[in-house]
Amino acid sequence: MTNAIGENIRRFRELRGYSQEYMAHELDLTQSAYGKIEKETVKITVDRLQKIADILEVDLANLINSKNQNIFNQYNNQIANANGHVENQYLEKTEAYEKLIKSLEAQIALLQKLLEKSKL
Repeated sequence: MTNAIGENIRRFRELRGYSQEYMAHELDLTQSAYGKIEKETVKITVDRLQKIADILEVDLANLINSKNQNIFNQYNNQIANANGHVENQYLEKTEAYEKLIKSLEAQIALLQKLLEKSKL
């Protein structure tokens, strides 16, 4: 297992809001044994890795190859990038939409004034 897989498992687990204890319970392991999977101090079978992917509701390929991609969490609108930095995309998009709406409202008001002037 490469260093990326344990980190990817941790990032997906955290984005889902799952604790190590929850994952351990689902895998029928102790929390300590599960922690070793994320720290990559134990070897993991493909079957176990697939079960982890199933619990996290991600494709197995995402656990293996997502080191350089963003991970989107549809449950709380967050993205974790390759450095583990989590951004709340919902808030950023909301702010952008609010600015756009204000800009469009100002344009509508200007057009209404121009229309009124042309009627005079």
